[in-house]
Amino acid sequence: MCGICGKINKSGVSREEMMLMNNMLVHRGPDDEGYYIKGPVGLGHRRLSIIDLEGGKQPICNEDQSVWIVCNGEVYNYRELRAELINRGHTFRTRSDTEVIIHLFEEYGDRCVERLSGMYAFAIWDEKNQKLLLARDRLGQKPVFYLYDNNIFHFASEIKSILTGNEVDRDIDYESVHHYFSLRFIPSPGTMFHKIKKLPPAHILVFQKGKVRLDRYWDIDFNEKLLLSDNEYIECLDEHLTSAIESHLVSDVDIGAFLSGGMDTSMVVAVMGCLLKSNFKTFAIGVEEDDFNELPYARMVASQYKTDHVEELVKADLVTLLTKMIWHMDEPSDPIAACMFHGARLASHHVKVVMGGDGGDELFAGFDRYAGLRMISYYRMIPDFVRKSMIAPLVDMIPDSFTYKSATQKMRWVNQLSFFEDGERYAEATAFFRFNHSDKAALFHPDIWNRLKKINSTDVIVQQYDKPNAEDQIDKMLYADFMTRLPEHTLMLTDRMNMAHSLEARSPFLDHALVETLAKFPSTIKIRNRTLKYVLRKLGERYLQSEILSRKKQGFMFPVAYWFRNELYDFVTKMLLESHFVKEGIFRKEKVKDLIESHRSNKIDNHVRIWMLLNMEIWHRLFIERMNREEVEDVVLSVYNESRAGA
Repeated sequence: MCGICGKINKSGVSREEMMLMNNMLVHRGPDDEGYYIKGPVGLGHRRLSIIDLEGGKQPICNEDQSVWIVCNGEVYNYRELRAELINRGHTFRTRSDTEVIIHLFEEYGDRCVERLSGMYAFAIWDEKNQKLLLARDRLGQKPVFYLYDNNIFHFASEIKSILTGNEVDRDIDYESVHHYFSLRFIPSPGTMFHKIKKLPPAHILVFQKGKVRLDRYWDIDFNEKLLLSDNEYIECLDEHLTSAIESHLVSDVDIGAFLSGGMDTSMVVAVMGCLLKSNFKTFAIGVEEDDFNELPYARMVASQYKTDHVEELVKADLVTLLTKMIWHMDEPSDPIAACMFHGARLASHHVKVVMGGDGGDELFAGFDRYAGLRMISYYRMIPDFVRKSMIAPLVDMIPDSFTYKSATQKMRWVNQLSFFEDGERYAEATAFFRFNHSDKAALFHPDIWNRLKKINSTDVIVQQYDKPNAEDQIDKMLYADFMTRLPEHTLMLTDRMNMAHSLEARSPFLDHALVETLAKFPSTIKIRNRTLKYVLRKLGERYLQSEILSRKKQGFMFPVAYWFRNELYDFVTKMLLESHFVKEGIFRKEKVKDLIESHRSNKIDNHVRIWMLLNMEIWHRLFIERMNREEVEDVVLSVYNESRAGA
């Protein structure tokens, strides 16, 4: 796991420029740095040494030094590919997985990505053809951003590296802000900056002769289905999941595992326990609030597989972490970032590589909304006017308890979504806890809203839902999530929060062969009646105790809703009502105040919306006002201390 960056400028690239870009990525690779600078081209690399610790320094070149590569990620099938390439006459200087890519490029050109199994973002400079190839892995586990402006091409693992160039425009992309507030992610290829783009998952970018070309090289198809018995599906899953996890264990350093106590991480730990002959470390974090604390379940699995278990109880220290988290993300996000940050920090004290459960909910249909949307069809039998005029006002009168997935939230969710159908219903479901179109109309100043109101953020989801890659309703939801929410939100957070601590996170559920196999499983084996993740639960009976399999899905969350209502109420009030966006009239002050007070009075759980506004303010100070991180941290802490003193 590493950081990459580069620049192509006809006027030439200096070592100083490349060092500025590369130094901004030091947290991604503190072990080493390397450069290729020749004429108009500069490549930079920060290394976190995982494979071939002594010989894997980058950039790496081919035999005649005409092709150079910098890579961030891991290629899990590199040993098989290496043997094949040696048989074809290629000479290897290292034992690293990255060198395999460059020889594959010599054999297959841009199509080399089709042979790779892993997570990666890499750049190859082909000197003879004066061509740059950028590539991103199939599911989008590793990021790469780019900017082509004023005849200069930049790329990097993180936006902040590109922003080191004085010539880079920092204008806000308000369409991306608009999408963020509804979706909690920014759809590819957009970013918060008007001219900076991100390479979408499963795409390559070719920059040659001053032109940029993007091509997709992989997709998921849910239409072809296997016809097996339940037992055969379970056996098939056991075989493919074990193979995926085993492939992800390739490493020259120790590997640990996150263990939340949920079924996904528990299954990963269970299979690891069966594969490994020695003890390995597991990591869990918890909170004092019982309805959010999963530590007892994590301990249960750790005890069963005799792992070297490490855990930590965390408190409401968001004030000291917010600025750091947003700086590492380059963009605002949602509260789960804090959970990931704490988990990564804990694990990084013990290992360099950690396995996780990302993708389990999308792979096996684990979110409540997958089953819930089907139930809404029955609820819709109640006439519209009854649901709108009678039920909705009654539901709005019920106070929110702020517990995880409270009854009040569920009632509001069902009633609100009942007025939509098909893809629109699913899109609204994913945006329920954030700002819908009418919410944003009330939040934004009319001058800003007039530029945005014709763009409906939910179309981002609907467009994927309606694609012919899936016919079944559950499959359509899964495909939409694989194409949007998973790479743009979950995996973005996984990458940034772990790399903030120089920690490589691997997600075996996202092995592309496993994903392709599970796409062939019918939805009836993933959701049986109202049981989510049915096939994984049945397989889990071989590996896990019944308490893990039977418990309700809790989710990896902190009780931010409680904190914003109580100990952080004065802090968020002061930060948001005096924010840049309120002072400049971009957000309406009365709407912001109403969100805070409605949350404070238990009328409605607005903690995600408040978090988003708070993130936006801190992001603006860091990346638009160009305050350094320490300055912003001081401001945030000062506001917090003032609010505490005033209380």
